Amino acid sequence: MADLSQNPFALLSLIAAPAVLTNAASVLVMSTTNRFLRASERMRALAVRVEEGKITAGLRTLVRGQVDRTERQAVLLLGALRAAYLAIGSFASASLISILGAGIASTAAPRIGFHAMAALALAIGVLGASALVVACARLLTATRLSMLNMSEEAALIRKHEATLPPT
Repeated sequence: MADLSQNPFALLSLIAAPAVLTNAASVLVMSTTNRFLRASERMRALAVRVEEGKITAGLRTLVRGQVDRTERQAVLLLGALRAAYLAIGSFASASLISILGAGIASTAAPRIGFHAMAALALAIGVLGASALVVACARLLTATRLSMLNMSEEAALIRKHEATLPPT
């Protein structure tokens, strides 16, 4: 088996993979931030609806359920943001450690330093990948909650439309 320090593809993957994953996690942070802001806007719209007293007794249960789901969605999105930020930090750290390890490999330093740096970079990269998985799982759950709100609203629109006179 070839020594890791002699394989340019292995060194490149140790440096490039975390950099690519950092970019992917950054895009995930941007989209999750937008979703968090949309949940905040949704909550404000529900609050205005309640404050204006435009909610009939029949709609109270529906609106309360939507408020609860929107709040849960915001909590999930915040957790997803935390996990995605952890992923970004982990991938950036893994890249830096990989670069330092490559520098150690090119010196006359003992091979143990290179292998320790490679193991540390791998461990931090795994932490970042795990955080990315957590972020995605939270996003999927938040999306499901959003879909429940939309389904309820669609059913309400259909019900209301059925009571309107034909056109």
